[in-house]
Amino acid sequence: MIRLEFDRGTLELSGLTAAELPSAAAPWFRPDPRTGTLRARGCDYAAAVAGLQLGRVEFEDAVRAFAPLPELRLRTPVEPRPHQQTALTAWKAAGCRGVAALPTGAGKTILAILAIAYLQRPALILVPTIDLLTQWCSVLEKYFGVRIGMLGGGSREVTGLTVSTYDSARLNLEFIGNRFGLLIADECHHLPGPENRTAAAMCIAPWRLGLSATPELPPDRAEVLADLIGDTVCDIPIDELEGKVLSPYITRRIYVRLDPEEAAEYARHRTIYTGFLRRHGITFRSAADWGRFVGLTARQPGGHEVFQSFLAQRRIARGGEAKFRKLWELITAHRDDRIIVFTADNATAYAIGRRFGLPVLTHLTRVAERKAFLDRFREGIYRILVTGQVLNEGVDVPAAAVGIVLSGSGSVREHVQRLGRILRPAGGKTCALLYEIVSAGTGEQGVSDRRRDHRAYRRHPGGGSRC
Repeated sequence: MIRLEFDRGTLELSGLTAAELPSAAAPWFRPDPRTGTLRARGCDYAAAVAGLQLGRVEFEDAVRAFAPLPELRLRTPVEPRPHQQTALTAWKAAGCRGVAALPTGAGKTILAILAIAYLQRPALILVPTIDLLTQWCSVLEKYFGVRIGMLGGGSREVTGLTVSTYDSARLNLEFIGNRFGLLIADECHHLPGPENRTAAAMCIAPWRLGLSATPELPPDRAEVLADLIGDTVCDIPIDELEGKVLSPYITRRIYVRLDPEEAAEYARHRTIYTGFLRRHGITFRSAADWGRFVGLTARQPGGHEVFQSFLAQRRIARGGEAKFRKLWELITAHRDDRIIVFTADNATAYAIGRRFGLPVLTHLTRVAERKAFLDRFREGIYRILVTGQVLNEGVDVPAAAVGIVLSGSGSVREHVQRLGRILRPAGGKTCALLYEIVSAGTGEQGVSDRRRDHRAYRRHPGGGSRC
């Protein structure tokens, strides 16, 4: 008897040899010499079954452990907004597989809820953080009125609607990957990572939806995402929804000069650092250059001092005294607004917190304390939050109207995510403002130019706005 089974996140086909495998199914299976069977990835279930059926192979399908769930009906009707309907229609037209790129605040969660209600199949939602885990569980329970399973944060319960962190999914899907018909990957740009991709590969779900405000990836990772989730079926940029679904916004880049002593110290360390780069032909035009730089500084005589100079010149540019003075000016000017201050590192975030007596959120902040800070911010008890990178994505803070980027990386994704934190509409918010404070005459100017290479900023090149 020819039998297809789910085995530790893979598909095992017994009773058929590789030579007997029809050509339509051949791309999905490989011989497994350990068991004398044929094996395929769990995520290739739908394609493998279709190939076997096309090749007229009679087999017992013992893989799927899910069935339709008619109880997955919306408790109250949801009327999608035009952009959500566009995304849903495009996803359906692509066979209910693919990535929907919608800006932060555009209602990606509602799109997922509509997809779940449409298919009425057990669904697994993957999220990168515990904060998102609890947010998703609350929203799903509200709209469907059923018990929601959780994998992560100390919970391990699987139901017809289950939310899991990527970390927990990697540990559990080899055992439960055949229990879901729909896989939803929130912040799906995390999925192609070397470890996260194994979670999606072990799940047999024929239908898949990826959600991200910033799905742009290097070619190799984009290929992985397309393989595991599908192609991008809908891409709606921030500026198309500005003033409609999202708040109108202004972006302003403010240049400040290093204080004289800082400038002298910066120049000294910068000379050491850039001299080393020139001597070894390192341009940072490819991803491999960073590894080469780290390797050379670890091996070359005097390399440790060069690396320390690299860190010192970056630290000075990111956190000069003029930046702190300008930050206080902006905080004072927006004394009636709720503000998020973004930094590139935790040390700077804590320095701001100590200097100005402000609450600080980093990855070191305990879950209960983080929740308390965010609740107080939403309620207006706290007017300002300072963060390293934990608020870049996945946290619902509609009350924020002003963002101040004191420092950051050259990542376009990070910068767009930070803009997205302040674009959610809220009562009384008429305009959102994102300030970026840049140390003039330093390497930070080039970093700023790189991270602004996105249409959300090109539409507002000099701070002009529809506000």
